[in-house]
Amino acid sequence: MKEIKKYERGYDVGEKITPDKIRLTGFDLFPEKYETLLSVDEFTKERFEELFDVKTGEWCVEDGWVIGKNPDMCPGMIVSKGDFFGNVMFEITASTIPPSTHDINIMIHGEWDDEKGRGNAYVTGLEAFWHGYIGFEKSPKYDLTAATALFDFEPGREYKFSIMNLGNRIFVFVDDKMCFDIKDPSPIDAEKYGKIGVEAFSSHLKFKNLRVYRPAYEKVREYYCPEF
Repeated sequence: MKEIKKYERGYDVGEKITPDKIRLTGFDLFPEKYETLLSVDEFTKERFEELFDVKTGEWCVEDGWVIGKNPDMCPGMIVSKGDFFGNVMFEITASTIPPSTHDINIMIHGEWDDEKGRGNAYVTGLEAFWHGYIGFEKSPKYDLTAATALFDFEPGREYKFSIMNLGNRIFVFVDDKMCFDIKDPSPIDAEKYGKIGVEAFSSHLKFKNLRVYRPAYEKVREYYCPEF
């Protein structure tokens, strides 16, 4: 059998995956080594207004949660005042507020024009895309999209929801399980566009436990360990 080097996938097939390492195709992530760029457990009105601009929809703070309400068929957006450039992971704990049953949407590497609306951005949506999918889209041309119906969403349940980029790769996670791994052949300039945001699209939602991280990772070369 060929000797397998430690940096090659397959070396430790069957090893229990521990919280100090997350495996993605071509990358190992090390959450304990992430740099925290922003962290808010529970919001106050003052902290919310310090961090975000309300662009569309109705937004307020109640009992530590940011509440977003937008009955219209358009993005009800809050957009960060600050920028988060480079490789970033944006994470929130969020849920719909009954009777609303759909659309918790977040973005990274975005921009916003008060006349034209959202420009460049990577956007992911939970129980979204018209038919209850978890989906992804690249704004503003929407020429890179993905969706799946394989996530069993429960309205009113709290989910840990995050989106991350590593170069031209974009990953979407729900409750720490990867839902999408997307490669953008013409990536958004992550050093130019750095807004994060939360969107209620014809929905009513709440979120807290906001985190923005600089991921710590290593590239790996994949390799199947022979099984027979």
